[in-house]
Amino acid sequence: MKIIPPKPFTFEAGKRAVLLLHGFTGNTNDVKRLGKYLSERNYTVHAPLYKGHGADPHTLIQTNPIEWWNSVIEGYDKLRELGYEEIAVAGVSLGGIFSLKLGVERPTKAIVTMSAPAIAKNAESLQKRIVDYAINYKKLSGTYDAAVDSPNKVAELVQMPSLDYLQGMINDTSSRLNNISSPVHILRGLEDDAYYCESADLIYSSVRSPIKSVKTFINSGHILTLGKERDLVFEEVYRFFEGLKWKEQ
Repeated sequence: MKIIPPKPFTFEAGKRAVLLLHGFTGNTNDVKRLGKYLSERNYTVHAPLYKGHGADPHTLIQTNPIEWWNSVIEGYDKLRELGYEEIAVAGVSLGGIFSLKLGVERPTKAIVTMSAPAIAKNAESLQKRIVDYAINYKKLSGTYDAAVDSPNKVAELVQMPSLDYLQGMINDTSSRLNNISSPVHILRGLEDDAYYCESADLIYSSVRSPIKSVKTFINSGHILTLGKERDLVFEEVYRFFEGLKWKEQ
């Protein structure tokens, strides 16, 4: 089967701009429904695709977190080049911590984090994500062979040396959360790993934003934008953005 690679997308609608960020080993399809939902309500939306993501696993492991972060900056700059001065950002998982990193380093109208990591985590769990990605890719492409493609065997072929650097990037962002003063809304799924729920508490207590809040979705797991309560998630994000005082009303 031929896999159609995902692409960045831009939905130009109103004068309010939102940057949408996907997660580690994810792609823009993870946030596309949310993007359409917001664009239908008069928001211009852009979602970059991190370098190496959405491609075969060997392409992914040859990239690194700096390149993924550069994809985020390029996405932000694209909205600026289109003429948008106020840019909000919303991200899932790694996209959530990238959203916070953007809030530290660039002017942001507001930040929505969804299932964002913010506490130290070992690289082994991240490496497992790469293995799962590789196996799923093989299944989608029709090249998976259960007799030879065991997790241990696949792990030998898709080692990613930059995962320690990624963890360092997450830790560095967490240490600078007190530099964020933009409004922050933190979303989490109760069915997600406890690590992400604890990260949500850390983010809330660390940012110095006068407007900050946490919302828990009791029947959702990690990728909130694809889960059972995704429609409620979309509405939650929209209502948060609607509650802001934008220059372009």
